[in-house]
Amino acid sequence: MQVACTSFLVLTGLIARIDRSAVHDGPGIRTLVFFKGCPLRCHWCHSPETQSPRAEVVLHRDRCLNCGACGATCEHDAILVGPQFRGVNRTRCRLCGKCTVVCPTGAREVVGRTVTVQALVHEIERDTIFHDHSRGGVTISGGEPLNQPKFLEAVLKACRERRIHTAVETCGYAPPRTLLAVAKWTDLFLYDLKVMSDVRHRAATGQSNRRILENLRLLCGRHKNVRVRMPLVAGVNDDRPNIRAMGAFLSELPVSHIDVLPYHAEGIAKYARLDRPSPLNETAIPSADTVAMTVETLSRCGLDVHVGGAR
Repeated sequence: MQVACTSFLVLTGLIARIDRSAVHDGPGIRTLVFFKGCPLRCHWCHSPETQSPRAEVVLHRDRCLNCGACGATCEHDAILVGPQFRGVNRTRCRLCGKCTVVCPTGAREVVGRTVTVQALVHEIERDTIFHDHSRGGVTISGGEPLNQPKFLEAVLKACRERRIHTAVETCGYAPPRTLLAVAKWTDLFLYDLKVMSDVRHRAATGQSNRRILENLRLLCGRHKNVRVRMPLVAGVNDDRPNIRAMGAFLSELPVSHIDVLPYHAEGIAKYARLDRPSPLNETAIPSADTVAMTVETLSRCGLDVHVGGAR
């Protein structure tokens, strides 16, 4: 995204939030930046508020006092009145944010704010002291960071110039030229790999995995630090044939590590805040035996396997 500013253009991007002191998304203490927008719709997504490329209103129903302040402020008749909670008519809402300002408990939140490269890098630099002491840095996640390629590349380049370690978490679904352009400024890739069967991948994410697999091969041939992440979801990709196929595929690539990430159900509540049904439920959490089988199967393929996020 670009906006006019006097006689030149300022590059901007849309982010969902910034988490500070993250420790599972790369080495050391990380500043974790969530970009908005993703081409996939993974059933197990734990950050559904980052899927849309536009800002959204998030509703925390457990905080609502039903005081009526939001309805009295809204100029677009977008507040739905109920006996115990005031919702939002998303077709009428203009995302002005006035209802979030007057809400006394923070029950309403607009997720998605436009920032310039300079402003975002300035926020990242606030954590430099933690990065330096822990050998950490910044990790760009999402959503899918490659959905905003020019903005992402500019942020990474600016961080590299400031000697801030850079990591990008990606699903790999992007044009190869985009991936390689970003790779020049990325110290570490955290590359998601979910399901090996193209048919099953389409069913679980809404997209083919052909480009994802091709991009992973391409990236591993050009970049020395690629760490694969496998979300492990019961009934989706936890069967032994899929895990064996993944191990065989990765054993042919110079991948540094593979992180097995057991599914957790924390994202279910986030879907409710967006007035959307969750595609999964708590039954998708894999058992300890399944996690152990996954680690054993992948390790037999000669892979360095870890359970949990990268450190």
